[in-house]
Amino acid sequence: MMNIDPISDMLVRIKNAQARKKSTVEMPYSKLKDELAKVLVQKGFLLSSKTFKEKGGAHKFLSFELKYDANGMPQINSLQRVSKPSLRIYKDAKSIKPVLGNLGFDILSTSKGIISSDEASKRHLGGEVLCRVY
Repeated sequence: MMNIDPISDMLVRIKNAQARKKSTVEMPYSKLKDELAKVLVQKGFLLSSKTFKEKGGAHKFLSFELKYDANGMPQINSLQRVSKPSLRIYKDAKSIKPVLGNLGFDILSTSKGIISSDEASKRHLGGEVLCRVY
């Protein structure tokens, strides 16, 4: 199956898995998805991320371990795709602002890789705003 927007697919899979109270979610591997997951793990929104191959299979997959609070509520309240294939959204370093009073963050694709808006602001980097998490 051909996927037009792998980032949107990843975000929807995570949202759906959380709605069903799943502990893990799996999806086809891509380097971009892997880098996004690393940022989510680093910020504490996912427990872990790992890459694997099925036995005898040629394709790689990603597996994320979802994080819930003590009441069983998902750690991620909202995942929003910002820049889309039909409308790319870019921000320079000066226009990066805190999301929801620092309760959330944007994930940007910069010249130095996929990083959070906090990190981009510290490094004075701009880039394409891939998604917003809070």
